[in-house]
Amino acid sequence: MNAAIVIPARFQSGRLPGKPMIQLAGVPMIERTYRRCALGFPAEHIYVATDDERIYRHCVGVGIRTLMTSPDCPTGTDRVAEVADSVAADLYINVQGDEPLFNPRDIQLILDAAEANPGEVLNGVCPIDTEERFRSPSIPKVVMRPDGRLLYMSRAAIPTNKSFEFKKAWRQVCIYAFTSEALGAYRSVKGKTGLEEIEDIEILRFLELGFDVRMVPVSSDSVAVDTPADVATVEEILRQRDR
Repeated sequence: MNAAIVIPARFQSGRLPGKPMIQLAGVPMIERTYRRCALGFPAEHIYVATDDERIYRHCVGVGIRTLMTSPDCPTGTDRVAEVADSVAADLYINVQGDEPLFNPRDIQLILDAAEANPGEVLNGVCPIDTEERFRSPSIPKVVMRPDGRLLYMSRAAIPTNKSFEFKKAWRQVCIYAFTSEALGAYRSVKGKTGLEEIEDIEILRFLELGFDVRMVPVSSDSVAVDTPADVATVEEILRQRDR
């Protein structure tokens, strides 16, 4: 399968400004995410997509293929859709730039799922292992059909019972895969769709457009960086790995 990985990176993050260039044990986060992807995929088919000159200059300086995209892209997936105009592929894999602990073996899991389910929109998922993560508004929680297709995704603590207890739940892992046709439909929407806007979860746009989204079980290594506390968590994990 002719596939490309696109890592969208936006400097102006509302929750953590300058996020892609935050140093994690001495290396900018965007570079760490790229390095993880390059462990599991040919580097010549990995691209960073950004609208910021600082990110562009750094990435080009360390040998990363980098494309400038419009500052008007409301989400990373819109940025990937723009890249699809100039990079031909059968499948576009979106790895969010704030995934510096991304497990490169997950790339093959997504490729295998794409082969088994041609044309479908794919997204990673793993179990939630702590109540803290279940309650965190930074972590999108996933509710699926028995066959793995997405029913809904929310920052709320779902699924739960009448007492709002944490029983069993799943979280999104920010690796996605799309065909150019799916990206074209996504990009045709001007601005965010209703539920996407409320939840601030970009994959919901596909549900609102009538697409099935298949959730693909991947590793639980991911720690998405959204807050200063996440930065500290990732740096501690990196220190542990270096010992």
